Amino acid sequence: MSDTVLTVHHLAAAYRKNTVLNDVNLEIEAGSLTGIVGPNGAGKSTLIKTMLNLHPALSGTVSFFGSPLNKVKSRIGYVPQRGSVDWDFPTDALDVVTMGLYKEIGWLKWPSRSHKRKAHDALEKMGMSAYANRQISQLSGGQQQRVFLARALVQNADLYFMDEPLAGVDASTERAIMATLKELKDNGKTVLVVHHDLQTVESYYDHVLLLNKTVIDYGITEETFTKENISKTYGGNMRLLWEEKKYVVHTLEQ
Repeated sequence: MSDTVLTVHHLAAAYRKNTVLNDVNLEIEAGSLTGIVGPNGAGKSTLIKTMLNLHPALSGTVSFFGSPLNKVKSRIGYVPQRGSVDWDFPTDALDVVTMGLYKEIGWLKWPSRSHKRKAHDALEKMGMSAYANRQISQLSGGQQQRVFLARALVQNADLYFMDEPLAGVDASTERAIMATLKELKDNGKTVLVVHHDLQTVESYYDHVLLLNKTVIDYGITEETFTKENISKTYGGNMRLLWEEKKYVVHTLEQ
């Protein structure tokens, strides 16, 4: 049986006085690729940020590999939403990826030739080696996302959190990202991904977490990603069209 890499008990969080997460309970096993799915405002991004102590929790506990976050940070990689990053910061793609090695390099030290090679290799894996010296502000959205994924890869983490890595990217970048995530899974890594496109959930993820402020259901995708569970997740504000295993969600206002 796989080891549990993430355990969440009774987690709650809020923005100002608005509860965003309530009584979230979850266990994630090693070597799984999980899509986190739910409507806008369901708390998907907040869940990741709260688990990683980037947003305060109102209550509850989170453990990684059976330990608190501060003891295992080096084993965890995080790719934030592209819109939350200051892309005008004056640095190039290679430097961004090299930042993923800061624990290995050490504070106030220059990266060695070996560190630069690791960063180059990660960029090459994402098809971005030709852009190593390009300012990140000059890259397209899809290219920026590939660079950030390369930065996560160079960490060689055991557990990855990715907040909408496919948002606003072109089809070739989407294929490249998903191929990389599946390769991570095949290599025994664990990956959780905030995801919006219901039509690709079954082909992209072996596990799915259906979230709407609390966990509606979690499990193997083919068993969990059902019409009933999707309807529960999206609730009365949404209408689900279910045709030949294609899922299209419309707001009632449309």
